[in-house]
Amino acid sequence: MESNLSRFKLWITGILGLLTAFWGWLGWLAAGWIAAMAMDYITGSLAAAKKGAWSSASAREGIWHKAGMIVVVVAAGADLLISVLLANLPLVELPVAYTGMVCPVVLVWYIITELGSMAENAAGMGSDVPPWLLRLLAVGKNAIDDAGEAIAGEIPHEAHKIQGGVQR
Repeated sequence: MESNLSRFKLWITGILGLLTAFWGWLGWLAAGWIAAMAMDYITGSLAAAKKGAWSSASAREGIWHKAGMIVVVVAAGADLLISVLLANLPLVELPVAYTGMVCPVVLVWYIITELGSMAENAAGMGSDVPPWLLRLLAVGKNAIDDAGEAIAGEIPHEAHKIQGGVQR
């Protein structure tokens, strides 16, 4: 029995290692986002069914919403294409290596958004959701917003706050 468990662990570790070698950390980030989208859709459907408000029209609306998110991630993936071009075209030299930042930031933003939606769905199903969890997800989303704004050259919304009577 122990050797079967060890073999199973070995196979799982090998498969996960091969996947990581194939698609790297960004692939795992995309896989996490896809899993979060699926779980949000399932929990949203369950919460609506519990309330007696589930309908195929609202289910289609959720699918359209997820399809729109896919379009945004594909568009954000353009920076990954740019990073490949910059790395392989001898005509363009940058003083720093550009590995693509927009797509990972968009993926993390969507994952945090999906996690918040899942927490709301859990509350809709009657589960107690700790208020600090919702605040923690909001803080995470704001941090990702600030990172995206910094990449785009915008002033993060935190910089607009006045602390101790002095604007930073």
